[in-house]
Amino acid sequence: MAETPDYIRLDKWLWQARFFKTRSLSAERVTKGKVRLNGTKTLKPGQRVRVTDVLTFPQGNEIRVVRVLSLGDRRGPASEAQQLYVDVDPASGD
Repeated sequence: MAETPDYIRLDKWLWQARFFKTRSLSAERVTKGKVRLNGTKTLKPGQRVRVTDVLTFPQGNEIRVVRVLSLGDRRGPASEAQQLYVDVDPASGD
């Protein structure tokens, strides 16, 4: 039986959580410095993301701040993707 990894690539997680339509688009956003991991700008699409990490990135006209709840296994339907994260209100400091 294979062990479940305790991390996933940042570009892959953003794609699986359906924030970006393609994995290459999520990787492009990361390499352009548009994504922060736990408050630190990252330029590596292969950066490791773990449960409880906080991601900050622009999406449309808003800034998204989400906490990772699960790493996921695949890019599933939107209802499944929404179980991978919780929105964090930046004003509340959560």
